[in-house]
Amino acid sequence: MFFSRYSLIALSLISFSSIADIKETLSSLPSGSRTAITVENLQSNKIEFQQKQDELLPPASTLKIATALAARLALGTEFTFTTTLYKADKDIVLTFSGDPSLSRQQLSELFNDSELKAIQGDLWLDGSIFTGYERAVGWPWDILGVCYSAPSSALSIDENCVQASITTHEDGSTRVFVPIHQPISFSSYAKSVSREEQKSTFCDLELTTQGNHYELNGCLVKRNKPLPLKFAVQDTRDFTKRTASKILAEHNIKLNGEIRFGAPNTELTSLNVLAQHNSKPLMELLDHMLKKSDNHYADNLTKMLGHLNYQQPGSFTNGTAAIKDILLKQANIDLSNAILVDGSGLSRNNRMTANQMKSILQFIHQYDKELGLIELLPTSGIDGTLKYRNSMRKEPIKGSMKSKSGSLFGSYNMAGFVGLNNKEPQLFVQFVADYHPIAAKKGATPVERPIDTFEKSFYQELIELSKD
Repeated sequence: MFFSRYSLIALSLISFSSIADIKETLSSLPSGSRTAITVENLQSNKIEFQQKQDELLPPASTLKIATALAARLALGTEFTFTTTLYKADKDIVLTFSGDPSLSRQQLSELFNDSELKAIQGDLWLDGSIFTGYERAVGWPWDILGVCYSAPSSALSIDENCVQASITTHEDGSTRVFVPIHQPISFSSYAKSVSREEQKSTFCDLELTTQGNHYELNGCLVKRNKPLPLKFAVQDTRDFTKRTASKILAEHNIKLNGEIRFGAPNTELTSLNVLAQHNSKPLMELLDHMLKKSDNHYADNLTKMLGHLNYQQPGSFTNGTAAIKDILLKQANIDLSNAILVDGSGLSRNNRMTANQMKSILQFIHQYDKELGLIELLPTSGIDGTLKYRNSMRKEPIKGSMKSKSGSLFGSYNMAGFVGLNNKEPQLFVQFVADYHPIAAKKGATPVERPIDTFEKSFYQELIELSKD
């Protein structure tokens, strides 16, 4: 590899005077919060400020920076996921690779390109490139129905996310509409109520699932327009099978056999590729993953790293081990005491230190010309997940940062760079955990959230540092 070992400046260079008001800034956070911070001057490599930098905290979606670096080092810029349709004697095999970007339309075009008229044997759906759990340990049960926690599977169509909408009616009933092409079903027993009734009865909208049947209960505030809904697929095998069946019917392809999972025992010499679909190259996948903070992309990339690094079906277990192995061997970044359970940061079990994240960012910055990852990070107040962040909507913060956010229950994290075009650009890591402000009393004058107050002050100080 073209990378050499990164030399760190001794921690004896720590200086607190350069951010004189940092302690006052931190005091704006609620009592009980834990905050790990490290700030480094990229011009001099001087540590400007740090506290609790070696405390293990949930990285949330900032973990995607580590996933992106490992994928860039191991896979190369031209890597693509390939979905293949081939003939094996009388059977047809559709081999999935875990392409997180594969759409139903692209899958339909794959069958169209094959010019199949009939399948004399069976249609096999092969997702064996991945194995194990489709949801990582530490994903809360109460979010498994929403699309940001869609199952990570080789069988991936439309990010394993389905769309619907719900309407409210004057008689208090609700009704769910599902597009006809989506092989799912819905029941709604939710009541349509006024906002006052919803608050007084503590009646929330609740989702339960059984396979790919979704049921809504509880209450929904009356609306003039349909409410768009997005739900995570629960049974990927059933969803893929039903989708494939519908596509065959749309193309008038007669299936004489059955739809089965796996692959037939056929000699490799008798295989005939009918059509292939390649995803966009890695850098475009990473751009989407980082800017949109797409968990599905991150976790399927993680499993692919496990598959390729260890030459076995990819899983959360070997995928996260691969991230650690790749970063240690190719970037000399030691994550041995970090706890990685997935590649997206969605698991509540993930733990990382601010110093470890700093090491990742140092490497990304030092080799930016070769890696090209900084450009893929969201820009404060401009695009991606930072476009509408409260603390970044106005200048001078707007447009001054390239960074990745990460949020979980009680966690508000940010990691990246400030003032890259200024004289003294800064690298920073902000891990805020156990953030639980006291709810405002009813009728109280609205005030700015403590996290927004903290971030505005903190980032403005970093911008001033970058100008020195």
